[in-house]
Amino acid sequence: MPFFKFQNIRIAGIASAVPTNTVNVDSFIPSFGEEVVNKFKTMTGISEYRKTHDKQTASDLGFVAAKKLLYEKNIDSKCIGAIIFVSHSPDYRRPATACVLHKRLELSKECVAFDMNLGCSAFVYGIQAVCSLMQSSDINVALLVVAETISKIVYPMDRSTAMLFGDAGSAILLVKEEGSEEIQGLLRSDGSGYKAIIAPAGGFRNMYASTEPMMWPDGNERTLYNTNMNGTDVFNFTISDVPKAIRDFFNHTNTCVENYDYFILHQANKFILKQLSKKLKIPEEKIPICLDHYGNTSAPAIPLTLCDTFGHVQGTVINTLMCGFGVGLSWGVLSAKINTDSIIPVVETDEYFAEGIINSPNQL
Repeated sequence: MPFFKFQNIRIAGIASAVPTNTVNVDSFIPSFGEEVVNKFKTMTGISEYRKTHDKQTASDLGFVAAKKLLYEKNIDSKCIGAIIFVSHSPDYRRPATACVLHKRLELSKECVAFDMNLGCSAFVYGIQAVCSLMQSSDINVALLVVAETISKIVYPMDRSTAMLFGDAGSAILLVKEEGSEEIQGLLRSDGSGYKAIIAPAGGFRNMYASTEPMMWPDGNERTLYNTNMNGTDVFNFTISDVPKAIRDFFNHTNTCVENYDYFILHQANKFILKQLSKKLKIPEEKIPICLDHYGNTSAPAIPLTLCDTFGHVQGTVINTLMCGFGVGLSWGVLSAKINTDSIIPVVETDEYFAEGIINSPNQL
C-alpha cells in the first residue's frame, strides 16, 4: 500500500480564487428545457458555477490565490524553495506552467518548479509530492498550486457536463516546523479506467482529430476535443473504491469517523457525497459542501471547500480527512490538522497574464 507519513511539515496557509463571472444553471433552460435542468439541480445540488473569460487561465486563478496567500502570511517570495502546479489545464504544451508562475511570483532561481498532470486527486497527490520533496531536501517553504478551467473544454450542448464544471484555483503553503502534527495519507490509481473521463483529442496521441460535433453513445453531442464522462463507470468507481480506500486508511492509522472533525471530499456532486456519507456512516454535517455555488471544480475542489467553509472562522484547529477521486482513475486520502487562522476566504478575480498571450514571433 502506498501509504505516506510526514513529520515536522504543516499546512501553513490555503487561499482560493474564482472568476467573477457567475453562470446560473437556470440559464440552460432555453437549451435543455426546464425538466432537464431541474432534474440536474436536484441530482447534483449545483445551482451555479464560476466561468473564466476567454483570456483567463487556470494559472491566472492560481497566481491570484498564491499572491494573496504570500501577502496574508507575510512570506517573502524569495524564501519559496519549490512550486508545484497540478492541473489538466496548462497554459502551454510547453513550458511547464509552474515556470510561468515562478516568473510571475518573482521566485528565486534556487526554487524548484514543475507541473503534475492530475485532476480530481490533484490536491492529495500534490501534498504528497511537495512533502516528499521537502522531507528529502533543505527546502523549508514550498507552494502547491492546484487550478482548473474545465469549462473551456466542455461542449455547450452537452447536458452531462455543460452545467457541471466550474473554474477555480488554490494555493497551499507548506512549511517545515518542529513538532507539527503528522500529515498522513495513501494514494491509489487504476489506469484501466483511463477512458472514464477523457478528452480524446488535443494531445499528442490524436493531434489532428476532427473538430466536428458528433453524437455520442450517451445521447449527448460533443467534439473529440471536449470532456467525455462515463457517468456509470465513474459512479461505480466512486462508491466502491473510494470507501474502501478510506476504510483502509482508518485501519492503517487506527482511526475512525469519530476521530475527525470534518471530511473534505472532492465536490463531484451532491448525490455521490450522500452515497459516501451513507456507506461510511459519516454524519452529513461533517461533510462541507461548496459545489452548490462553485460546481465541480476538479483539482482545487478540496482547498476551495476549506476556504469557502472556514475562511472566516478564527482560532480553531480542525482535524480533517480529505479525499480526492476521479479522472485517471486516480484517488487518495489525506489527514491533517489545520488551524483555521491559516485559511483565507475565497477571492474573486478577472486578472489575466497579458504578456503570456503570444500571437506573433515578435513577442518572443
